[in-house]
Amino acid sequence: MFTLPLDDHAQLRPLEPWQAEEFLAHIDRARDSVDPWIPWATFSSDLDSATATLQRYADRLAQDGGRICGIWLDDTLVGGVMFTRFESDSGVCEIGCWVERAGEGRGLVTRACRVLIDWAFQQRGMSRVEWWVAAGNARSIDVARRLGMTRDGVLRQRYPYRGVRHDSEIWSVLPTEWPPVGEASGAGVRAELDRLMRVLFSAFDNTGGRGPDLGVIRDVFIPQGRIIANVGDEPVIYDLDAFIEPREKMLTDGTLTEFSEWEVAERTEIFGSIAHRFSTYRKSGFHHGEWFEGSGCKTTQFIQTPSGWKISSLAWDDAPATATATE
Repeated sequence: MFTLPLDDHAQLRPLEPWQAEEFLAHIDRARDSVDPWIPWATFSSDLDSATATLQRYADRLAQDGGRICGIWLDDTLVGGVMFTRFESDSGVCEIGCWVERAGEGRGLVTRACRVLIDWAFQQRGMSRVEWWVAAGNARSIDVARRLGMTRDGVLRQRYPYRGVRHDSEIWSVLPTEWPPVGEASGAGVRAELDRLMRVLFSAFDNTGGRGPDLGVIRDVFIPQGRIIANVGDEPVIYDLDAFIEPREKMLTDGTLTEFSEWEVAERTEIFGSIAHRFSTYRKSGFHHGEWFEGSGCKTTQFIQTPSGWKISSLAWDDAPATATATE
């Protein structure tokens, strides 16, 4: 199961039938604000019907015809996004969203929708992403605008709901219009992520009498960033200060000299305002006067913040032969 960070407290995850009880509790909280605009919320009134709703999307996923993901805020389901329709043959898909009041005002839905649109265009080569919305749903229309969509038209009195016929607006965005003006291009984002990784690796370098610069770690990470080492039976989880202090000491007190590490291969995936990188790296230096060489893997998560792209978390695992070299 994938988990993608949307901000320091929120995550995007698949929403599956086995989560129906949690989904129903969320819909009960959201019903007053969601029901007027998303009729399927009306159909999720008990555990059986909530399970059936999620099962429909599981069936669509199996047929490559749709999918649904939830937004969790501090481990509480507060909303979600979905491909209500995904037609790979025609290259057209439709996305939708919902959120309860506890998740409003944080930009979570917009960021989650960017993930879906990026995936549709960049991974699946879709030609058009649509957004169908009831004409009176101002909040949803605002999201469409923030996503850079264009209103194509209005279908008057398209569908009945609770005895009243409602208009539907159709909005869309095309690959040539994505990302919206003012947002970084995919190439620009990739270049920035490459830069962050170069800064991170060079922070430990003390070759040729150079002093390490571990303070830059605070610049490339969000303040709440976490660094995780898999060095024993259980992972060790550091905040930034706890990680920096002992390594700064080792790199300046003679424990580690002529030390450097560098990335040798990587795989990077970018999803709107979040990204992930899997890296392999090598390292070398003197540890207590003895030369060593080693290698390992890092997994790094990034998030776009108002001040630019930052690292939100990093985990690494050294090859067994060198597991103690930098720990």
